[in-house]
Amino acid sequence: MAPETELSNLHRADGSATYTHHGYSIIGAVNGPIEVPRRDELPEEATIEVNVRPAAGVGSPKDRQLETLVHNTLRSIILTRSIPRTLVQITLQIRSLPEEAASTGVNPSIAILPHLLHTSLLALLSASIPLSTILTSVLVAIPAAHTQPSTPLLSPTANDLVRAKSIKSVHVFAFSGDKKLLLNESDGVFSYEEWEEACEMAEEACCREKGGVGLAEGMDVDGQSRNLEEWLREVVKEKVAYEQRWKTAT
Repeated sequence: MAPETELSNLHRADGSATYTHHGYSIIGAVNGPIEVPRRDELPEEATIEVNVRPAAGVGSPKDRQLETLVHNTLRSIILTRSIPRTLVQITLQIRSLPEEAASTGVNPSIAILPHLLHTSLLALLSASIPLSTILTSVLVAIPAAHTQPSTPLLSPTANDLVRAKSIKSVHVFAFSGDKKLLLNESDGVFSYEEWEEACEMAEEACCREKGGVGLAEGMDVDGQSRNLEEWLREVVKEKVAYEQRWKTAT
């Protein structure tokens, strides 16, 4: 099924979003553009700050790594030079993880990365932060081949990863609206041919042309196969229609 989203649900933030998919639930909040501390001020562009908070306990080096990956990816699409000497603060609170997450054998930081990116983007859109483009992200897992080459798993659930028993490598890709590769984060042992196949699958799932291969059964909506970009545009369209409802009521 498609991800469940709710925009602008936090009243004390400039923008917010709640994102739920495959057992992951994340709340994102954006404040900005706001005044930036003097030591962090950049004269010609905005400062981007990303905070990832775990579902339980205190933050760890893994959370700091996630913050760096999300920061670098978002910085490539935020029009920082249009809002110089300001701060855009993004906070991502992980609410829940799949029950099977600890049994998948996959690096949890890799598995949750696409969901953090989608939550961040939706919160930025809710806050009306100027962006050069949108982004979509997906996870591809390559099972270990015991007898014959195995088919990569596109956007697998935690149950899918557990049933695969042995995962050789996992890859997270993020693409812009014009099909530019914004992020490539991989973990495991793989060949260049396997990486290339995973990248092609991810590109089709994120920004394929109409009539191509969709994101498997997970994105079948009303009997129609949709990619992640189409899903994202539909979410934003519904948000705009809701905010403009006063025009049709008068």
